[in-house]
Amino acid sequence: MKTYFEKLKYKWKINSNFQLLLIFIVFTLAGYSVVTFRKLFFMLVGIENDTAFWIKTVTYILFIFPAYQFLLLAYGFLLGQFAFFWEKEKKLFNAILKRIK
Repeated sequence: MKTYFEKLKYKWKINSNFQLLLIFIVFTLAGYSVVTFRKLFFMLVGIENDTAFWIKTVTYILFIFPAYQFLLLAYGFLLGQFAFFWEKEKKLFNAILKRIK
């Protein structure tokens, strides 16, 4: 029986546990960074706890979501996993384009 990690390695077409670890680290760093960035960004543009939910949502989608995608590529580059994340970004972009059309 394959473990969850073995299934991920097969799905993502990676061979080593070390590469899997690096990919997890990239996701962790990007997620942590975007949460920190969101707090700072919301403060700079004047979004507070009592700001309307729809304003927070639109701001998040327009600014924070792209920032997360960029951070994945940046950290992926720094940790030698740029090709993996670039492929994922292309698939995501194509999926978004299909929904728009």
